[in-house]
Formats: sequence, C-alpha cells, structure tokens
Amino acid sequence: MVDRGIFICVEGLDGCGKTTQAKLLVRRLKKDYDAVYTAEPSNGEVGKLIKRYYLHADKRGPAVVEALLFAADRFEHLKSEVLPALDDGKLVVSDRYAYSSLAYQGAAGLYLEWIEKINEYAIHPDLALFIDVEPETVIRRLKRKKSVMENLETQLKVREIYIKFVGKSGLVRIDGNRSKMEVAKEIITTVKDFLKESR
Repeated sequence: MVDRGIFICVEGLDGCGKTTQAKLLVRRLKKDYDAVYTAEPSNGEVGKLIKRYYLHADKRGPAVVEALLFAADRFEHLKSEVLPALDDGKLVVSDRYAYSSLAYQGAAGLYLEWIEKINEYAIHPDLALFIDVEPETVIRRLKRKKSVMENLETQLKVREIYIKFVGKSGLVRIDGNRSKMEVAKEIITTVKDFLKESR
C-alpha cells in the first residue's frame, strides 16, 4: 500500500478508449492497491447539468459558460470524491480532469491562461496520461450519436492543445493507435514504474 493517496488522470480525445483503459487500469491496480475509478463530468449536480444540457445538446453553447461549469463541477468532484479518497490513502484514477478543460475549451477559442486561472484550486495529478489517437480514427470509432464536441474540426484542435502539454507539464503520451491490450500493457507498466519511483 502507498503511504498517501496517489492521483492519476487519463486524458484523450472522445473515442480514444480512455474510459475502457481507465477502468482496466483500476481493475489491475486493485490487485496491489486500494484503487478507485472516478470520472468527469462527475455525478454531482453540476456534472449532471453538463451531461444533460451541454454534452447532449444539438449545438454547442457559449465556451465561457461551458468552461465555468466544468470548473465548478471539478471543484465539487474534488471536494466530494477525490480529496476524501486521497486522504484515505487510496489510488484515484480519474477519467478526464483539468487537461480536458484546457484542451476542449481552449479549442473553442478561450485563452489557456484564463482556463488555468478558473481551475487554480484544482490539485495537480501525480501522473497524467494522454492516450493519443488520430482524430480521424476516433471519429470513425464513434458509432453512437456524437456529442456537439465530437466532430473532426474540434477533435483536431483538441489534439493540438493536448500535444502542447506532453512532456513539459507532466502529461505522458501513450500511443493509442494499437490494440486495446497493447495500450493497456503500456499504461500499467508506466503507472507501476511511476509508483515504484514515488515510494
């Protein structure tokens, strides 16, 4: 067991497989750690509002309102789920976190500095993974009805911003253009190496 909680987030474009990979990661980590899965938007009241009125709307709303709602949901998510679990020494894996706001609302034209400002209360993850898949590939993968953000133009801009954060701000790139199990293997190896070094 770790002496203190560890916070890991999994990022990527819509359809990159991050939800599948985040859940697989938690399942594997549970063999050795008290690991828990969580996600953004959260299941809190603001998170439900985002899912209902923004992600499933016919057209995208104002980017400023969107960014503020995600920041508010993140605050609630941290306070109600993430921080209590970390205080209990758990290993928390979040399916999306602050990088998603920078990437998606940044792609909508907002200044990254402003997005960082309204999220300055958000703790930094101990490890952030970016599952990198070509935007054209993820659009083909999305068989269900697409959300207002799940179009090629948006996804191209989102990936461009994610790539800017790889390396210099702690975001670790994982090549997602492989089979599910190959990606999972690299992720668990990366995480376990990190956990060994952090002890």
